[in-house]
Order: sequence, then structure tokens, then C-alpha cells
Amino acid sequence: MYLSLWPGKPYPLGAKWDGKGTNFALFSEHATSVELCLFDKLGRETRLCLREVSNFVWHGYVPSIGPGQRYGFRVHGPFAPQEGYRFNPNKLLIDPYARAIEGDIQFGEGIFGYRWDDPQEDLGFSELNSAELIPKCIVVDESFDWEGDKLLRTPAHQTVIYEMHVKGFTTLHSEIPRKLRGTYAGLAHPGAISHLQALGVTAIELMPIHHFLNCPGHLVNKGLKNYWGYDSLAYLAPYSGYSASGSRGGQVQEFKEMVKALHKSGIEVILDVVYNHTGEGNQLGPTISLKGIDNTSYYRLVEEDPRHYMDFTGCGNSLNVREPQVLKLIMDSLRYWVQECHVDGFRFDLASALARELYAVDRLASFFDIIHQDPTLADVKLIAEPWDVGEGGYQVGEFPLLWSEWNGKYRDTVRDFWRGEDSRLAEFAYRFTGSSDLYMANGRSPNASINFITAHDGFTLNDLVSYNQKHNEANGEDSRDGDNHNRSWNCGEEGETSDTSILKLRKHQRRNFLVTLLLSQGVPMLLMGDEMGRSQGGNNNAYCQDNEVSWLNWELQEENEALLDFSRQLIDFRRKHPVFRRRKWFQGRAIHGYGVHDIGWFNPDGGKMTEEQWNAGYTKAIGIFLNGEGIATPGEQGQKIIDDSFLLFFNAHYETLDFCIPDGLQQWEWLTIIDTTKPRFVRRGKRYTDNQVILVEGRSLILLQRLGISESEED
Repeated sequence: MYLSLWPGKPYPLGAKWDGKGTNFALFSEHATSVELCLFDKLGRETRLCLREVSNFVWHGYVPSIGPGQRYGFRVHGPFAPQEGYRFNPNKLLIDPYARAIEGDIQFGEGIFGYRWDDPQEDLGFSELNSAELIPKCIVVDESFDWEGDKLLRTPAHQTVIYEMHVKGFTTLHSEIPRKLRGTYAGLAHPGAISHLQALGVTAIELMPIHHFLNCPGHLVNKGLKNYWGYDSLAYLAPYSGYSASGSRGGQVQEFKEMVKALHKSGIEVILDVVYNHTGEGNQLGPTISLKGIDNTSYYRLVEEDPRHYMDFTGCGNSLNVREPQVLKLIMDSLRYWVQECHVDGFRFDLASALARELYAVDRLASFFDIIHQDPTLADVKLIAEPWDVGEGGYQVGEFPLLWSEWNGKYRDTVRDFWRGEDSRLAEFAYRFTGSSDLYMANGRSPNASINFITAHDGFTLNDLVSYNQKHNEANGEDSRDGDNHNRSWNCGEEGETSDTSILKLRKHQRRNFLVTLLLSQGVPMLLMGDEMGRSQGGNNNAYCQDNEVSWLNWELQEENEALLDFSRQLIDFRRKHPVFRRRKWFQGRAIHGYGVHDIGWFNPDGGKMTEEQWNAGYTKAIGIFLNGEGIATPGEQGQKIIDDSFLLFFNAHYETLDFCIPDGLQQWEWLTIIDTTKPRFVRRGKRYTDNQVILVEGRSLILLQRLGISESEED
């Protein structure tokens, strides 16, 4: 068929429909020519040579082309891998600015830019056409009726995050129509949202939804898939595999409907984004998008050997964030999700890799400077996974203002404490109070710390207390994959057991972890299903398990009803009591007239902690006083925040210990609210006063609330 091609415009990049036709624009600095490839319903291809080039952007306008049109690019240029150039016009390429992609890549020799049979590996030029294996980009109509929806902007100190997988959360949910399960529409269904509302979380953090490579060769040969999705290919396109819509580009509308529905329910949407690498891998990886568009611009190559890639991610490549166009791609993507899709924030996978302008991690790198100066992004939630696999990549506590961080030190410290490992109580105290040793010096608040015990990468909470070792046999790598240092404890027997004493202890431990997490200063994050005892059978790296290993089994609600109720009560309790979610640091200053501080630390006998006890690894018990009248920061309208006061008694020893109410606090009456040996909050708790002894069983904690204070004033 004949199609007109007008010069068009270099901006915006990607495919932009204006109601009459579509403008196409692609950046490639080193290409010699670029072909726009249009596909009809039968898969027949029409190629149009983009002859207009403006600032390395190849562009053209095609009248009458509109939403639903399938397209891709072929880019010509030198094929010289030893110099870093991997152009191959036989390979159909995905537009990095595509708003929608119609399906998954099919694995086969054709998607590789080199010949498989070449003795020099990646140096032989492939003449195979990849079009049948590559999903086509889709021109979309970006209009949408948001019905007045806006970003929720829930304050950080009121935020409780729930990390989840779009497909895994609803695939087994019987109340959701079968055709909607595992999709954006399924997550927007009342059956899914009602669980989140009842649990009390304020934000969901979605594992990657950018369109990704789901068929890496090493998994295809084992009959497995890339379930987690940490191999992005298109940073502006929601993954089509999570869409219930059968129409081309329908996933964009469906995603927006999901966000709108969640916002109506008071739940923010945070995206886990992977801007540190792509699914194209190293020199032996496929040529799908950026590698064939302009390899030397988009990727960090080894300077003295540009055939190979710098790899700070362990995934084969690293994006070249020193290149302005790469920064532009990332920033355009972030702004798109906020402005066009109303996303409330982002969690940046392996964020240290983005800060690498040379080899070292530079906390003032261009990436952070640009984000801080962007008015669209300055007011959304920015969360860093503050490490990568390169030298010096562990940067917990080193990110700049405006950023929160997954606090890996919190996870490790709390795990060690409750499994009885020798560790300093001083370390535990720092983590429980928001990690001021990590975040205070550079001007950040306790909410810079995203506290978590478990996350997608590692054991679930149930497995954390059920396994000493990882059991990743199903991944087909002889359990060589996954972390070997899990800081877990099986409570006496590996895996499933019928021993009632072990099962009872595991339940105690799960509650110990949950209470510690939800009552710590900072922002708590729960892992999908931990509230109802989800297990992965000891698999701590279920990245390739798109099956019952990873999916949430909703029948666990009945089996673990007490745990679910306890989790709901705990989150609601945190919401009601601002003393557990302060906006500023504890100062330990005296409260006038009482001689009491805003926080106090005590031995089991009620005496103050000694320096030796703070730093002795064998000390595994501590009492903590939180003064609800000592909250210095005002509420949103300037009002004084008054809350109840609390005593927490932590006992990580294996034996029961006697705790006493500390001096200066004995004149008040105290009521038991939580005892982690009990399956739920205590309804008729025991009251204590004077110097009564409180028995705290081994590996448990008790929370006491001071009586006689009026209702808390919400901040």
C-alpha cells in the first residue's frame, strides 16, 4: 500500500497521534539511516525511510495513521562490535518511547544480531529477519477521563507500603472474574481493593510493570519465565501480559483505570522501576531495542574494549546515564507515569548504578540533580534500593535529600535480634528509632528509612521462620542462585513440620517481626501475603516461578485468620498513634515537670542501660518508653500532638525474663495491649502499677499502654 510521509517533527520522541495522523521520532546519533516499519492486520510490512534528521532525531509524519497501528524500526549503521557498534537492519527494533507493545518476544535465533554458528561468537553478522519474533509497538490514543483524580500525596509518616506483584496478587482470587485475574483490571476489582483497605495499607508498590523481556534463553530451555520482570525493554509501556483487554493498546487505558480505582480507595501506586539495565544483556544478548538503535550511546561500554559492557547490575549491561539522551529517556519516562498515569512514586531498582558517572558512586550525580530540579518529580515518593553489585555499590544512608531508601541494615539487624544472634542492642535501637545514624546528618527525617523484614527478593515472612537454608531447586540452578546469608531460623526443624511446639514458636516469631516493623519509626513495608502466612517453600529467589510458588494463595486467609486479624489490628494501631510515626527525630530531652524524656531505654530490672549493655552482643532484652506527650512537631494545622505513652519490653532470649516498670513511670497505671505469645491483640489486658513484675516469655514482646490520657489527637 502507498503511504505519504511528511517531514514531521523531532519532538516528542516515539509515536504521537494528533487526531489526523501520527508523528514518529527516534534518537540515534550514529545511525546512517532509519526505517519506520508499519504492519497491517495480516502482518505485512511497509517500510518508510525517515529522511529528516534534527539533532540526531530521525522523524516523519504519516497522515491517516492512528491508534491501533502496529510499528517498529529498522536502523542502519556499522556492524562493528569490537568498536561498540551493533547496527543490523535485519532486526526489527522496539521503540524505547512506545506507549504500548502488543505481546511478548518469542525466543529464537532471529532476535540476535550475530550468527549463532559463528566461531567468533558475537562478531558474525546475522541476516535473519526478526520481525516474526518481535512484538510490535502500538500507536495509542492517550486521552482518558480521570474524573478529577489527582495524586494522593499521603505524607510519608502516615504511609504503610505493601509490595506486590500484579499477576501474583489476583491470579488465585476466587472472587475476581477469571478473565480479570492476574491483570491491572483484576487489581482494580473490589475483591482485591477490599483486602488492601481492610489491611490498612496506604500504598502498593508494584513490581516492574514496564514492558519487559519474559523469555531469556537460560529460562526458556528450562521451561521457565521471567516472572519478576526486572528486564525492562520499554520504559513508557505497561506490560501487555498484565492486561485483560483484547484491544491493541488497551493496556494503557486499563492501567489508568486501575490507578483511578485505587486512588478512589485512598491507596497510592508506587512503581518499581529498572532504569539501571535492560533485557538485552551483554554482548551475547539479543538485539531488541537500544542495542540496535545506538549501542554506544545507550549503554556503558568498557572503554578499552567497547565490544563488552560495564555491568554494575549482574544482568549483563548498565545504561549510560552520562549520555544526555539516556537521562532524557529516564526523565521522560518518570514524568509520563506521573503526569499521564497519575503514579504516586517510584522505587528505583539498584539505584546506586544510576549514580555511577565514572566508576565510583557519586551521590551528586547528574541523575539526582535533574530529578531534584524537576517540578513534576520533586513532590512524589522517591525510594532507592541503595546498592548495586559493583565495587562500592552499597550506599545505604548515602542518598541525597528528597530520597527514601530501602533500609537493608534495618532488615538485617531485626532479623539477627529475633533469631538470637549476638548483636549490639545499640544497633537495634538505631533501627527501631528510624536509623538516625544513617539519615540525620544529611538533613533527612526518620521517613527516609523504608523499614522492611522481607521483600520479593528473599524469604517470605513465613519462610524466614521456617528455613535455615534456601531451597531453590525448582529454579534449575542446583540452588546456586539466591542469597546464602538469609539471617533466618527454622525454630528447630527445616521446612514443614507437625511439631506443635515448633509451629507455636514460628507464630510467635512472625508476630515479633510484624510488631517490631509496624512500631518502628520510619516507613514500614510489608511483602504481599506475609499477613496471611504465604510460603514459597523455602525458595528465596522465585524470579522465574510464574506459578503457585509465587502466586498468593487466598485460601490462606482462613488457615491463618488470626495472623491476618493481628496484621490488620497492628496497622490500625499504628495509624491511631502518632508516637509510632513521628516526623522528626527523638531528642531525649526532659519533659517539664516530670523529669521524663521523650524516649527512654531500660534494663529488664527497670534501670537505665549501661554502655556495656548497649554494646555487648549477649544482651538480648530491652525496655523502651515512648512518651506520647513528648512529640515536639505540630500537626498539619499547627496543633499540639498528644498521644498515649507506651512501654515495650523486648525479650529475644530463649527463656522467660522478669521486667519491671522503670522508676519515674511507676505512678501510672499500665495496660497490656500486645503480647506476641497471643494470636491477637489482648482484649482484657492485665493492668500493672508500682513496681509489679511483668513476665515476658522467651522470644516475645509485650506492649503496655499508659492509662489516664485522653484520646490521641491525629496529626
